[in-house]
Amino acid sequence: MLRSLRDLEKYSIRATDDDIGHVKDFYFDDSTWVIRYLVVDTSAWLPNRKVLISPISIGRPDWGQKILPVTITQQQVKDSPDIDTDKPVSRQHEMNYLGYYGYPYYWGGSGLWGGGAYPYSMLKKMGDDTADDSYRSLSAKREQELSSSDKAQHEDPHLRSCKEVAGYHIEAKDGDIGHVHDMLVDERTWAIRYIVINTSNWFGSHQVLIVPEWIRHISWSDHMVDVNLTRQQVKDAPLYDSEVAFSRQEEESIYRHYGRNGYWNTTPEDQARPHRQ
Repeated sequence: MLRSLRDLEKYSIRATDDDIGHVKDFYFDDSTWVIRYLVVDTSAWLPNRKVLISPISIGRPDWGQKILPVTITQQQVKDSPDIDTDKPVSRQHEMNYLGYYGYPYYWGGSGLWGGGAYPYSMLKKMGDDTADDSYRSLSAKREQELSSSDKAQHEDPHLRSCKEVAGYHIEAKDGDIGHVHDMLVDERTWAIRYIVINTSNWFGSHQVLIVPEWIRHISWSDHMVDVNLTRQQVKDAPLYDSEVAFSRQEEESIYRHYGRNGYWNTTPEDQARPHRQ
């Protein structure tokens, strides 16, 4: 099922022993368009601090109560590496974070998450000290093996704030079509499947969906998204209504309209390939 990131904001994050805080933002991988971290405000018990929570640690959500349970403790969160969530998160920061929790690198395989499609498939057996040591040793080894040029590349920011991208202008082949309003994420893989576009500055207060794979280029400095579509294609596309449940049949109608193959017909390896930008 698909979930609106706007709706997921304010969800509570519940550790194994108590609440941690609530969701404030999301960081997505600007290559594969997968949510890699939730930014959580912990100010109710950790003043002036926000922390990152990986989908790897998220258990079965309570959608009715708007709770995302995680398989970590409050103390683990309190002792986790400090990360300035107001600045880009580098690969070095990620290596420190994942090493602390004993998680493997999600970029180490051909799938969306390592060698697979789901973040929970990467979760180690809890309480396995041997696994903890193995993952930390791997982190240290990978750091040592990186050449200076590789380190520079890995330290470049590759994660983007979803809140920051909200409002970006969308440019078709032949003109402006609106701006980013929301994103729809797959609740199992945490992949961003659709970008919700508000077309109010063009042809009325409508919302339509486009797929990240259809993006030709993003100018992060100009806050502009260039898509490989025409204005007429977008105007004739099925409208999206956030108040109505979004079914697979409606997804199929969108892909059929654009003459594209649905993501459900592709392999995890295909989905993990970097999108053109």
